[in-house]
Amino acid sequence: MLKKIQRRFILAAMAAFGVVMLTLIVGINVANYYQTTSKQDHLIEELLEHERHVFRKPQAPPPPIGKIPGRGPEAEFTTRFFAVHCDAAGNIKAVSREYIASVDEKAAAQYAKEVLLGGREKGYYGDYRYRVSEDEMGIVILFLNVDGPLQFMGSLLLVSLVTGCASLMLVFLLVALFSRRAIRPYVQNMERQKRFITDAGHELKTPITSIATSADIAAMEHEGDEWITNIQKQTARLANLVNELVALSRLDEEMPFPDKSRFSLSDAAWETTEPFTVLAKAKGKHYSQRIEEGLTLYGDRNAIQQMLSILLDNAVKYTDQDGIIRLDIHRKRGRICIEVFNTCNLPDISDLDKIFDRFYRMDESRSKLTGGTGIGLSMAQAIAEAHGGRIRVKSMDGKTICFKIIL
Repeated sequence: MLKKIQRRFILAAMAAFGVVMLTLIVGINVANYYQTTSKQDHLIEELLEHERHVFRKPQAPPPPIGKIPGRGPEAEFTTRFFAVHCDAAGNIKAVSREYIASVDEKAAAQYAKEVLLGGREKGYYGDYRYRVSEDEMGIVILFLNVDGPLQFMGSLLLVSLVTGCASLMLVFLLVALFSRRAIRPYVQNMERQKRFITDAGHELKTPITSIATSADIAAMEHEGDEWITNIQKQTARLANLVNELVALSRLDEEMPFPDKSRFSLSDAAWETTEPFTVLAKAKGKHYSQRIEEGLTLYGDRNAIQQMLSILLDNAVKYTDQDGIIRLDIHRKRGRICIEVFNTCNLPDISDLDKIFDRFYRMDESRSKLTGGTGIGLSMAQAIAEAHGGRIRVKSMDGKTICFKIIL
């Protein structure tokens, strides 16, 4: 139980930190992307004005690129771009490549055609940020070399991912190191609760035994007395409840079954189900079972048999007259699968997930008739989990119920 609580604490802490780190990484990179592209688009708009001036008034001197706001006097030497001028139909009229040397006219024309075929107004094309501008003179497609900013965005993403992963590993080590100390108060509280249940169970056994003995003697002297009979029934129920509480408390220990061994699950199941076959038939219920031969399991044989008894007893108690009970034990994908199915009438399937809670009962009136304590299914769940398995329950229409255990 301690390891299970510790794992959940570590998982919760790492999930919270992981979400925070992921949010930061995504936020930083998205903000950087939009800020960088915004600056690039603003620069492209300024460069488009420069290109329109050159194309419309080739004799007039164009405004110097170094005068673009925020670019500085070296902009003419650091800003690499080219522009392709087309008519309204997309036919290329001219290519302006005075500020770039790595692209020839043929490649520039090919870039422009592919961008026009893409149908987007702006975006990235290789190491270039492009913008398609259309006016009465035709179409201008400007390509701005953004190799540097793209490399920076990639580097920032890589650095943030590496930093995030390193931080995640460091936090994992720290959380794992201090997790025992963090959950110590909770563990101490659980230990006190288990000790109280165990001590109270031992203290209650003596007066319960005394009451039961006195009731048995009184029953012999006053045979048929309904009050004495009621005392005997309630005493037996109370003794059973105390025993189940103590057993359930022991299942919460770190190693509830220290003497595990490999045993034949098939033989153990046949041995357990034999009396329930007779009992179901005596109560007018249709019982069938399929137990695969040769199944073995590493665990506590008595505990597994107790788990099967709880589920079958529950099925026999709550199945209606002429109802169906079905047990299926088989191997599936290397795991042991145990299914207990029965027909019944569930009042409300919305609370089905609470069925494993201690003392929870879906139908109080029916539970009083059957004499259950409300602890059996909690014990079945604890036994399954103590063997590294899990138990689930489902009901499709409220007319049937199926318990499925994977070991």
